Amino acid sequence: MFAWLARVVVRHPWWTILAWLVAAAAIIMTAPAISTQEDTADFLPSKYESIQAAKIAEKAFPQRDEESALIVVKRSDGAPLTAADGAKITQVARALESRKPPVVRAFTTGPDTVAPNKAVQIIGMPMIGDDDDKMSEAVKKTREQLPAQLSGSGLDAKIGGNVASWVDNQKSFDQSFEIVGIATFVLIIGLILLIFRAPLAALLPLLVITATMQVVNGLIAFAANAFNWEVGEDLGIIMLIVLFGIGTDYILFLLFRYRERLRAGDDKKTAMIISMERVGEVIFSAAGAVAVAFLVMLLAAFGGFGPMGPALAIAVTVMAVTALTLVPAIVSLLGTAVFWPSKAWRKRPKGSQAAALGRLVGRRPAVVALVSGALLVGLAVGTFSFKSNNDFFAGFPQDTESAQANKDMQKGFPPGLTTPVSVYVKRADGQALEQGQLAAFSEKAKGVPGVGRVQQPEPSKADRSVARVDLLLKQNPLSAESIELVRGDLRDAVHKAAPPGTWAYVGGETSTFADINNVMNRDLSVILPVAAVLIALILALLLRSLVAPIYLVAVVLLGFAATLGAAVYTFQGALGEPGLTFQLPTILYLFVLAIGTDYNILLTARLREEAKEGNDPRRAAALAVEHGGPTVAAAGLILAGTFSVMMLAKVSMLQQIGFAVAIGIVLSAFVVSIFLVPAVTALLGHKAWWPGHGDEPPVRKGPDPLEEQFARSGRHAR
Repeated sequence: MFAWLARVVVRHPWWTILAWLVAAAAIIMTAPAISTQEDTADFLPSKYESIQAAKIAEKAFPQRDEESALIVVKRSDGAPLTAADGAKITQVARALESRKPPVVRAFTTGPDTVAPNKAVQIIGMPMIGDDDDKMSEAVKKTREQLPAQLSGSGLDAKIGGNVASWVDNQKSFDQSFEIVGIATFVLIIGLILLIFRAPLAALLPLLVITATMQVVNGLIAFAANAFNWEVGEDLGIIMLIVLFGIGTDYILFLLFRYRERLRAGDDKKTAMIISMERVGEVIFSAAGAVAVAFLVMLLAAFGGFGPMGPALAIAVTVMAVTALTLVPAIVSLLGTAVFWPSKAWRKRPKGSQAAALGRLVGRRPAVVALVSGALLVGLAVGTFSFKSNNDFFAGFPQDTESAQANKDMQKGFPPGLTTPVSVYVKRADGQALEQGQLAAFSEKAKGVPGVGRVQQPEPSKADRSVARVDLLLKQNPLSAESIELVRGDLRDAVHKAAPPGTWAYVGGETSTFADINNVMNRDLSVILPVAAVLIALILALLLRSLVAPIYLVAVVLLGFAATLGAAVYTFQGALGEPGLTFQLPTILYLFVLAIGTDYNILLTARLREEAKEGNDPRRAAALAVEHGGPTVAAAGLILAGTFSVMMLAKVSMLQQIGFAVAIGIVLSAFVVSIFLVPAVTALLGHKAWWPGHGDEPPVRKGPDPLEEQFARSGRHAR
């Protein structure tokens, strides 16, 4: 199949390019808009308690503010607040109220907002609507007004809360993503220039992948419209990295093999035909394995994974089609000019590092397998200490105004003030709640584990059978300890404290994250084994073997665990952070397990190819590393380098993602694919290909048409 496709593309390059451009233009010009969904809680199934609480809140408190900021006021000299200070703070709140921005519902304060130790007093700044820009602007304008309002009073005020934290750290996020975007282009161009010393070879991936991305966006929009998908806003950045990661891989697979065939003496068209015939199956199988890994995400209960999986599968499939049609058509037209001005493509390097590594693997496969395997196992042990951290703001720089405001607030209030655990008490018979019932519940709630303060109950005006009671936790409400507390002891105690004839539903952000952690743990326990089985089936079809797929999938899963363990050792151990961002296992699944499979498929296919040439298992392993190793190393270095730049970000979450994915790609490319897989295959020998005969030279019953063509041109396929 790939030989036929190669001949069609190489013999008709202009028609191939034209067909691709016409199809791309039609898709891009007619694609509908994509509906996005950004609230993480919206992705949870309705059976979870936090979602049930949110639905009750939506009906009972339709005007309840979704976001708020807090103005934390204290004396500049650190002394306790006086009655005169309280009067001044009330005056300031009224002045701000008279000129409040439209998105601010009110500026509220009073005796109940004074800390028991009088260290601080709070001016509430609840907001309405969902326009992030307007809420951010409201925080900025209020900050401008406060100094004049407090001038000469001896008071100091800072604005904290989630909205203020986002305002203070938006620049850090924007700069981080700009750095990643620029680094992606610089690294791809720089490293390919270093490898091939050819500007056209360096620009080719950028131009082709950028064009492919527009087509992918259009196809995803069609699919989203057809299946009523609502995708998360983070799909864009994930798809960008996936496309540039696998796209660069596939193009490098082709260019390295093309250069190898040119060095063997083939003309430019023959070289491309043979390259596509040899590499086409690898690209097709690799894309199939990665697409399947993404599609398995449809089994996830977490709604954000469902649409993301098929969207990324579409991206991978389109990139594979591009790599097998548009790229070879362009390269066949350019010929050796793709490597201009370098002339290194003409000479086969002697005594190269890849050849030396190949000899090492071929001569000492047991030692190589033992060392590389032990390294992965040692790192994987760290996964048992993994802790999930859902506190985004704790990972932001702590020298901002919002961070300082939160620290000042905690001098007088429990940390849970900014993110209360909201309990919705509802009568089962639909009748109005009695004050005595609420008072009894509030009193019992004070003894609930981890609760530092119980706020005044707030009966619903829309549904008198419902009331809201906010519980302020003693510790950071988004810490791993608080989430575990809410998931277990707190919910149990709240349910028991509910007055007779009522139900108590625990909601709020901490409760939502407790449920998210539950559903994500469930999803990974389903997705990983199913993906492993399906990838093994694809490998079995590619390699015509039942043995090789078993250890190939096993080492990929080991690499996944080793990557997560390395992140645990680094951030929880060496840097003393409380945990790793809760999305990290999923991100590692996307980038390490799925894309790392590409490298294994390339090396294993080369192992089989070298064995078919009549080489014994150890010699085949040595040659596979020598010829396939540079391709894997180059692809892995580019992708790992791109992610490693994220470690320059000021946000801990981005640092963790950057480090973990970079180290995961390095382990996949340099440890698993270049050392462990060839070494294990060399040790197993012919058994690796059981029950087929994938390592045996083919028996030809007649002349090969391609060989006859090469013979007439005075060349050989190999």
